[in-house]
Amino acid sequence: MSTDIRKLPTGFGRLWTAQTVSSLGDGVTHAALPLLALTLTRDPMALAVVTAAGTLPWVLFGVLGGALVDRWDRRRTMWVMDAARAVLLATPAAAAALDALSIALLAAVAFLLGLGGLFFDTAATAYLPDLLGRDPVLLESANSRLRGAQTAASGFAGPPAGSALLTLGRAVPLLADAVSFALSALLVRSLPAAPRPVPQARESLLRQARAGASYVFRDRLLLGLALRPAVGNIAFLAVETVLVLFAHERLGTGTGTFGFGLLLTAEATGGLLGAGIASFLGRRLGTGAALTCTAAVEGLAILGLAAAPNPYVAGLALAVCGAGMGATMVLGPSLRQTIVPAHLMGRVASTSRMLAMCAAPFGAFLGGWLASAYDVRTPLYAAAGLLLAMTTVTATMTSNRRVEAALRAAAPAGDADHPETGAPVREGAV
Repeated sequence: MSTDIRKLPTGFGRLWTAQTVSSLGDGVTHAALPLLALTLTRDPMALAVVTAAGTLPWVLFGVLGGALVDRWDRRRTMWVMDAARAVLLATPAAAAALDALSIALLAAVAFLLGLGGLFFDTAATAYLPDLLGRDPVLLESANSRLRGAQTAASGFAGPPAGSALLTLGRAVPLLADAVSFALSALLVRSLPAAPRPVPQARESLLRQARAGASYVFRDRLLLGLALRPAVGNIAFLAVETVLVLFAHERLGTGTGTFGFGLLLTAEATGGLLGAGIASFLGRRLGTGAALTCTAAVEGLAILGLAAAPNPYVAGLALAVCGAGMGATMVLGPSLRQTIVPAHLMGRVASTSRMLAMCAAPFGAFLGGWLASAYDVRTPLYAAAGLLLAMTTVTATMTSNRRVEAALRAAAPAGDADHPETGAPVREGAV
């Protein structure tokens, strides 16, 4: 499958710039929040509360959020959420300047940022196919560029910047993220309007939400695509919750912030590479086989991280894991955006993301509990086992045969043929 960047519309460039700027701010906060929490407590369970809080909005409102996005103007939803998050970050910034930070405040901010992210991410996922005319080649090309830029900004540049800005003052990284949200809001507001979703006046919000969830659960391919990040999030959040302690206590990075930021950068560097080679892997192996391979790579890489004797081996393991994640996050969403009808895109995307986010708090608390009860390496070994087991279970659900059958079924005329509450029409269940 070849890509042609000349076909990408001008509006995509603005969307890419907006998400890149916002991702840079996210990377700053991603490094700063756990380090800020670490200045308040060394309790793994308290750190887990902050980590899990950002995922709870998806658990509580995921499917309903998708139904609302399928009713709302998607471009407007994106810029309003970015503007709201810019204003929100003023609160912890002020608290940091006044030396009034607390774990409870950090958890509340993480929750509200997650709520804004729920609506923004769902709207962006639904908006992109409209912007690109649902062309599968352009979607893969666009997702590769978006994922690559997001990884470079939020992982490669953002964490070291967040660690460095934190040395200037506890409020500085939070203010930097607020500025990034404000700039992103301005750019998104300038994007071309997309067709507004067709209103479903005769159906309640709850009924529409159930229709989106049913569409995912009754389709083996979509369910397999959703289960991968769900199980993955249990594993990755278990790792993320204790990673700062693991780096300080087992890898010898010391109590400074720079070493931890470099570990996150190593993971992001791998993610950038993975996003860049995703299309090649899909062409060479087939999308289904490529997804199975990247899942196995992630599990083996976390196993290597758990056994790492020093920061250099740990950084290499995180880079390999990041490569697997980067490729997965291009191939999976591109396939979903190609085969799901436009009027269900918001609900299907939010249902899939909700499954992943529902698993994330469990992973965060699992990581905190295992570290407290056993050793800080234990959550890493448990995460590797989960990832490898998930690879085996979902391999047939996202096989090449299923993917090819779904792509054949996703003819342009088929969009209007899918009933709102019925099962998805697919060829050749295997």
